[in-house]
Amino acid sequence: MGSGRVLLVGLGNPGPKYAGNRHNIGFMAVDAITRRYRLAGGRARFHGDIASGRIDDRDVLVLKPTTYMNDSGVSVGAAARFHKIPPEDVFVFHDELDLAAGRLRVKRGGGAAGHNGLRSIDAHFANDYWRVRLGIGHPGDKRRVLGHVLDDFDDLDRQWLEPLLDAVAAFVPMLLADDPPAFASKVAAALAPERPKREKANSERQTSTSGPGKDIA
Repeated sequence: MGSGRVLLVGLGNPGPKYAGNRHNIGFMAVDAITRRYRLAGGRARFHGDIASGRIDDRDVLVLKPTTYMNDSGVSVGAAARFHKIPPEDVFVFHDELDLAAGRLRVKRGGGAAGHNGLRSIDAHFANDYWRVRLGIGHPGDKRRVLGHVLDDFDDLDRQWLEPLLDAVAAFVPMLLADDPPAFASKVAAALAPERPKREKANSERQTSTSGPGKDIA
């Protein structure tokens, strides 16, 4: 990655009708980042909503395309070209059907895997940008996919959704510091269920010793 400005892109569909959809988890992720680092937002440019500021020592531009998902690349390409941001400094946060709900993976380049937002970015900008894949789970039947992604997150989803968004925002500096594996690892660790504490050894348990340095229970 370079040392200049970084472009963080959240994918989703604009407007209140879609705001709570699973397909909009990319919007939700960059909103969490914008809030945590108090980035200055509220501007409309490049066919999208823009926020900007600094995260640690990096200048950051946050983009939420308002073109609707299928034309996301028009917005991403315009912003990246205007600011001369190369693909290796572009991070796209998006929903991923093929990941279990609440899981996260980071990769650079690759196919669109049927995701129309990624397909549009590939067509209008480049292919070798970073993809932050946010798992929403698969409904189990391809005929239910459209309804699944365009349905709102339900109460069970929210048990993992808010912790995931918080973790993404908390550890995004690692992503920007050229360490995507550490970012993904920290997010996973933050979401891992807490292990039960070891039971204290029974103080009444008797041990006997056989030979130096060897304990036998």
